Amino acid sequence: MMKYFFLCSILFMSIQTFAQADTASYAAQRVKVNSLLQERSQRFGQYDESLNQRTGIFGWQTKKDIKNSNEILRQVVLTDNNIFKELKVLMDYKDLQNQQKVAVADNSQERIESYMRTIKKLQDQNEELKSDLAKKNNQSVSTYIIAFLLLVMAGGFYFFNKKLKKYEKRIV
Repeated sequence: MMKYFFLCSILFMSIQTFAQADTASYAAQRVKVNSLLQERSQRFGQYDESLNQRTGIFGWQTKKDIKNSNEILRQVVLTDNNIFKELKVLMDYKDLQNQQKVAVADNSQERIESYMRTIKKLQDQNEELKSDLAKKNNQSVSTYIIAFLLLVMAGGFYFFNKKLKKYEKRIV
């Protein structure tokens, strides 16, 4: 029995450790996505500034300004792609967590149903044992009653036999 207890407790601790590691990796992934979003925001701010830069003659944008803006925009798009990839990983973590919750719920439901069947079986056995005990008690009570009646009859026979002998002696 103790062996099963230790086995179950070790299993529970390993599941708990796995769940904590999974939660830690989920949190790390969220931090990564948030940092990418912050980076995107900064780059988009740089892009907005680069659109306002006009280093050419008469306040026009030069080819270099436009190339710089396009490069910053390309970096924003690359950051967006990274964000989508990391969000996909984050969603996969969330799906995995949901699947684990469903599996745990199913396992718990199966265990509950198993416990209920065991309880029902034990209740039926208990009722059967109670009825067997009642039968034995009825048998033992009836045995005592029969023994008592036999003793009363034997005693009555003895006393009546004694009285009958006294009458016979008196009559003779």
